Amino acid sequence: MFQTHDLYVSTQGNDRWTGKLAEPNAAGADGPLATVERARNVVRALKQSGSLPGPITVWLRGGRYPIKQTIEFTCEDSAPVTYAAYPGENPMIDGGTPITNWQVTSGPHGPMWIASVPPSSSFRSLFVNGQRRSRPRLPKIPAGTDGRDAFYRMEHVANVDFVRSGGTTDLFDGWDRFIARPGDINQWHNLQDVEVVVVHYWIEERMPMASFNPDTREVVSTRHSMFALKDDFVARYAKYYVDNVFEALREPGEWYLDRAAGRLHYIPMPGETPENTAVMVPVVDQLIKLTGDIDHNRYVEFVRFEGLGFEHADWRELDVTLEPDTGMPADRKYAASPQAASHVPGAISLTGARYCAFEQCAIRRVGYYGVELADGCTGNRFVGNEIADMGAGGIKINGADAHGPQTHRTGKTIITDNHIHDGGVIYHSATGVFLKHTGGNTVAHNHIHDLYYSGISTGWVWGYTDNVSINNCIEKNHIHHLGKGWLSDMGGIYTLGVQPGTVLCGNLIHDVEKANYGGWAIYLDEGSSHILVEDNVCYHTTSQPFNTHYGRENIIRNNVFALGREGQVALGRAEAHVSFTFEKNIVVSNGQPIFIGGYAYDFTTRSIISDLNLFWDISGAAPVLTGPRQSGRAQPVPTLNLAEWQARGNDLHSLCVDPRFIDLAQCDFNPLPDSPVFALGFRPIDMTDVGPRQAIA
Repeated sequence: MFQTHDLYVSTQGNDRWTGKLAEPNAAGADGPLATVERARNVVRALKQSGSLPGPITVWLRGGRYPIKQTIEFTCEDSAPVTYAAYPGENPMIDGGTPITNWQVTSGPHGPMWIASVPPSSSFRSLFVNGQRRSRPRLPKIPAGTDGRDAFYRMEHVANVDFVRSGGTTDLFDGWDRFIARPGDINQWHNLQDVEVVVVHYWIEERMPMASFNPDTREVVSTRHSMFALKDDFVARYAKYYVDNVFEALREPGEWYLDRAAGRLHYIPMPGETPENTAVMVPVVDQLIKLTGDIDHNRYVEFVRFEGLGFEHADWRELDVTLEPDTGMPADRKYAASPQAASHVPGAISLTGARYCAFEQCAIRRVGYYGVELADGCTGNRFVGNEIADMGAGGIKINGADAHGPQTHRTGKTIITDNHIHDGGVIYHSATGVFLKHTGGNTVAHNHIHDLYYSGISTGWVWGYTDNVSINNCIEKNHIHHLGKGWLSDMGGIYTLGVQPGTVLCGNLIHDVEKANYGGWAIYLDEGSSHILVEDNVCYHTTSQPFNTHYGRENIIRNNVFALGREGQVALGRAEAHVSFTFEKNIVVSNGQPIFIGGYAYDFTTRSIISDLNLFWDISGAAPVLTGPRQSGRAQPVPTLNLAEWQARGNDLHSLCVDPRFIDLAQCDFNPLPDSPVFALGFRPIDMTDVGPRQAIA
């Protein structure tokens, strides 16, 4: 297995040694290297001297490898080289440093640990015994809840006129101040370190406090909100919580950094002592960077990482770069990006990287996206990794759009068999996998769950203009427990724009929980066109399992859509063309309408072609084929029974009968062999291989 030209890195190593031995020799004169950086430099020197014998593996022995700055790879490091875990061992690239100089004191709420830190310290994350700990926030999240009710609500915002706007317009009418309700905000210690976190529409906005007037209760931020400080499209002011409040430090597991005093405060959990507790603070935001020189055709190529751990990276206040065509003032500092935490980088970052890979790695306890692929990245692989406890999402891919240079376009990425979970801790609107301006990617067999927004998002063009997000294959993913009632307008899989060649096939999506509106399993948003949606099983959503805002000529075929709380299939805006063809699907309701109409919907327009479907209402009532949307911007929509629906030319060959599932109560939607659905041409959907596979090729 091991080759004579392999290198070794060990916590017992020395960067002055050759790195050709897996362990120090008896004389202590040679052995493994001590750092990844030194191994990188050795490989670089071999390449530059022409002495690189061929593919090389750098074996990392088990243990923790602390770093004080990001490890960077450039085009000089392009070589067939793999940085791999030594067989049977678990090496960890660690961006944290331990805190050990605790003084145990008694605080007003029980034991308190205090440690002195350098006055320049500005870390925003703390990890204790491998778990993220929270800064003190108000209002508190009650134990055992998902926090959906743990918010304050603004009393007044001067630039929001509900009479004028009707609660539906002026989305981008952001503001930098509001009036708090009595008692919610106070003149707290280190007020400028407190952040107001507004959670509304489909984004969060982190608004650092500049001042508070106790007489008027006016809160002023150093940043403008991106969106109007409303809840969403209803006449209600925004909800928010306040983060990093020293006076709220009173529950076990909470911590506070007093930057001005250089003191770290921590309230221990029961049973924790300084002797049995490992407290880590991150000293870097990004752990690994691969950066090529795209404009001079010099890429980072053939660098692989296998079986390694990466953990402990921080987050910081980020400047939002607006798209040129937004029409919004460019000289303002904004508190958020317009969607999907699109401005947030990755703890592992690739730019101008080709044919590189991260396989069987663990990326945990980071402040940003786990991984970001930026401009000029092509042919990379992310297979079999765990990405967990992220400040933002799992994997973000972005490159040049349809008007940008070809060399800066990004795509053809393989993202398979990963476990992506427990994200959005800081940037709540982040997604599990985010395909922004990128095409030709495969996102398959991943397990994605426990996020506050969408699971997989593809496309970044609103409407019918040119789009590079084409030919994306999203299949066999298990996506569940999203939203948690915090945000609105989300999907297990979310698409934007014209995307010929994009397929959403064989995915299992369930338990999508909205705040106010829009908890969908599959959501084809503005302009989504020429997309195939086939063989998916979607159920238990707070809105409909399937929703199209508006789009053109999508095919929705051979899916199961079941038990949406507000209907099963929705179209927001009908247009003078076919929005989607809906055929050979099983649709199961429990007293709700099958098809839901939203704003600007006209059922006389043949914007849906629907036939050969099976509809069933488990309540025992005859299925109602159409009805109004129950949340969001609803307008009157006729309620039609099957005969009235068919009189308009729809579902002439469809059935309203029991599909005879194997076990509906256990959400086993496989039809029994004598199911009437087979007469309609429905094909059984195999869910046995959804999610990560045990054996990965």
